[in-house]
Amino acid sequence: MTHAGLHSSLVDVPGLRVERATREQLPQIVALLTDDPLGRDREVTALGAYAEAFAAIDADPAHLLAVLLDESDAVVGTMQLSFIPGLSRGGALRAQIESVRVSSALRGSGVGRAFFGWALDEARLRGAALVQLTSDLQRGDAIRFYESLGFVHSHAGMKLIL
Repeated sequence: MTHAGLHSSLVDVPGLRVERATREQLPQIVALLTDDPLGRDREVTALGAYAEAFAAIDADPAHLLAVLLDESDAVVGTMQLSFIPGLSRGGALRAQIESVRVSSALRGSGVGRAFFGWALDEARLRGAALVQLTSDLQRGDAIRFYESLGFVHSHAGMKLIL
């Protein structure tokens, strides 16, 4: 499937670049998803279900699974951007950010801030009027980070596990 090109450089972070994830990178992506207390308990290491989800994401141009790569092509960050058309706000396009992870070795170094800068630019380039995300309330550091980027608690998020 053909996808729109990505702008790939991270300003102020030499040696890192963003690319569309590939199937071959799934083991590294899953390793990032499991590299925190919540992920260790809810993620699995068998790749079957992840491969199916990856195929669905990759086939749909409204979704982008991005990876942050270092100079050796190792995956050091990941996030999913989904673009949701809607009728509210005058038919505004929303960008939803999900499954954000940066390697624990790079946390606190400014890499996450640069990765989000990239994501916000990508959302603007695709015509999104707003960007939204959810974060587990147990992720206090992540919530403070998102607030430092300008995200605000404007809605109550709710989930129902099926």
